[in-house]
Amino acid sequence: MYNFNYHKAASAQSAASLIGGKADAKYLAGGQSLIATMKLRLAQPSDLIDLAGAAELKGIKVDGDKIVIGAMTTHADVAVDATVKAKFPALAVLAEGIGDRQVRNRGTIGGSLANNDPAACWPAAVLGAGATVVTNKRSIAADDFFKGLYETALEPGELITAVQFPIAKKAAYVKFKQPASRFAIVGVFVAQTTTGARVAVTGASLSGVMRVKAMEDALAKSWSADAVKGVKLDAGDMNGDLHASPEYRAHLVSVMAARAVAAS
Repeated sequence: MYNFNYHKAASAQSAASLIGGKADAKYLAGGQSLIATMKLRLAQPSDLIDLAGAAELKGIKVDGDKIVIGAMTTHADVAVDATVKAKFPALAVLAEGIGDRQVRNRGTIGGSLANNDPAACWPAAVLGAGATVVTNKRSIAADDFFKGLYETALEPGELITAVQFPIAKKAAYVKFKQPASRFAIVGVFVAQTTTGARVAVTGASLSGVMRVKAMEDALAKSWSADAVKGVKLDAGDMNGDLHASPEYRAHLVSVMAARAVAAS
């Protein structure tokens, strides 16, 4: 790593103040993505603003018809939370399947979303559920938040404070994982919401997490595994690497979507 300055924030407000005026500063949440990137010298922040001391960024609560998860809430906390299991169990299942125990106990939902890895699980849940990302400046609808590989709508210095998930009528997340990292080769989140069916896919597309309108339209007519099995995606839009070809990923989207609907 290169040298950097370390700052420990006591609150979300102090974190925003600390990052002000530092052009190359970054927020540090669980560090599961950022520290690894720094070790590879792919990121060289001048300053790290540690959010661990900002207590108001942690926790889970129900607010009307929404579950609100603080940005610094760990994957492990979501996985075992009684409220999540009762109100939106698909989120608990997703969180339990992220990485290994160390990653789940350190990694946070806010950090995952800010990083927007194209194979991460939380972007699929946020987009699939039609969630809202709340920052210290505004509220951003899921459809407006993700902008491409590792890109989001966040402005410099903007801090995710919470994520609001509308409680779905039905929902499930299923992924075909890479065995070593447990990232999604293909992961599909389906949700039957008050505004209609939503299907979000991670790990497959060249542009990152995406919705599949053809599957949403099919599920609007019939919420069944058979409805999405027949929807075929263009392999030309899929990512290809040593783990899976574009054609295989395109096939997996239909398979994982059908399994997710069956599990919902």
